[in-house]
This record gives sequence, structure tokens and C-alpha cells, in this order.
Amino acid sequence: MKSSDIMVVTTENVMGKQVTEVKGLVRGNTIRARHIGRDIGAVFKNIIGGEIKDYTKMMAESREQALDRMREEAASLGANAVVMTRFSTSSMMQNAAELLCYGTAVVVK
Repeated sequence: MKSSDIMVVTTENVMGKQVTEVKGLVRGNTIRARHIGRDIGAVFKNIIGGEIKDYTKMMAESREQALDRMREEAASLGANAVVMTRFSTSSMMQNAAELLCYGTAVVVK
């Protein structure tokens, strides 16, 4: 199964499907550092208010990369779905953060 075909849900079950096998914990992560050019723009946004679009884009890309890595791990275990998916973030060092995506790889029918 291709990793892009892996169903990912935040619930305990996939609606309309039955979990027939639990493969185990799967995860994907990425660590991103802030960019000095983005920081300058963020300082101005902090003064006048509003969304910091560069950071929003960076976080969206990070989530997708972490999800892709989690799906790849699930596919390597022979799963076709991941249930109970969660995201976590943590600061790794000044100006860098980790985004972690994790869940339980399962086979559903």
C-alpha cells in the first residue's frame, strides 16, 4: 500500500470500518528553524497586529511533512489506517521547534 493511501483519523475508529489488527505506534516529525527575514516581518506584525502569514505557511508545511512521515511508517508496518492521531509541538532550541504527529497504525476492513 502506498503511504498516500493510508487513512488518518483523530477518532478511535474509522466510521463504517472495523479494526482487525493493531500494528502499533507510528510517528512522524520535523524540526523547523525560524528565518531571520520572516522574523523581521513578524516584528512589524506584532506591532500592528494581524496574522503572520509566513509562519502560518511554515507550520502548515511542517504538519503535512510530519503526517507524510507518519503515513510512511504506517505503510511500512502493513497498516491501511492510523487512528487516534495527535499533534504535539515543543521548542528544541532558540528559534527552532519540533512538530510531532503520532497515532496508532491499524488494519481496517
